[in-house]
Amino acid sequence: MDILGVEFDYTTQQEILSILQEKIKRNKKAFIVTANPEIVMYANKDPQYMHILQFANHIIADGIGVILGSKIVRKPLPERIAGFDLMVELLSIANQEGLRVFFLGAKEQTLEQMIPKIKRDYPKLVIAGYHHGFFKGQEHKVNEMVKEAKADLVFVALGFPKQEEWIQKNLDSFEKGIFMGIGGSFDILAGTMKRAPAFWRKLNLEWLHRLIQQPSRWKRMLVLPIFVKKMFQYRRKRLR
Repeated sequence: MDILGVEFDYTTQQEILSILQEKIKRNKKAFIVTANPEIVMYANKDPQYMHILQFANHIIADGIGVILGSKIVRKPLPERIAGFDLMVELLSIANQEGLRVFFLGAKEQTLEQMIPKIKRDYPKLVIAGYHHGFFKGQEHKVNEMVKEAKADLVFVALGFPKQEEWIQKNLDSFEKGIFMGIGGSFDILAGTMKRAPAFWRKLNLEWLHRLIQQPSRWKRMLVLPIFVKKMFQYRRKRLR
């Protein structure tokens, strides 16, 4: 499903989980992007980042704005797939099957709080390694750490566009693994940031809850009305 040049998977969360489980069993690699309107708009301004998205194996609709955009052009995507929810489901699968997981990104203090909780909540998965996201000048060292970990799942929390740039740049050097950019999800796992309650999520107001917690994000929210306007313009062009 094309949303302003970004090709989204026409899929449900359960369907993408089944696909990823099969790739893990076969030791295949995959690059997953969890994209919202902000990412789509950024890609439209940055050809290099758009190229990185085209390199990805799966782009999922993480953002109610993307779902709205697909409805505007009358090709509605099946459902929103929150990156955090997909990550948690993958962690549960890793726990059930004893998979190896590597965590890359966030602050060192966040990882110090998160890793014990991962060990408690998912005792049967193997923590193949972890490293904070501030490794400028040590890229080779981090690359080797991930390579030696031979992880089945690699969660990269560097924020966009850095996390997608890192995955695209390094993917060829790894033998296997599902690589997924997950933004600030480590902060939620660590407990340093609260996720929106289920009621808010049901009303598709998770973005508002996050804005209340992080008022500094308000400038980033300005992209949403611009995105909606562009989707209406896109629809009009297609109907001519």
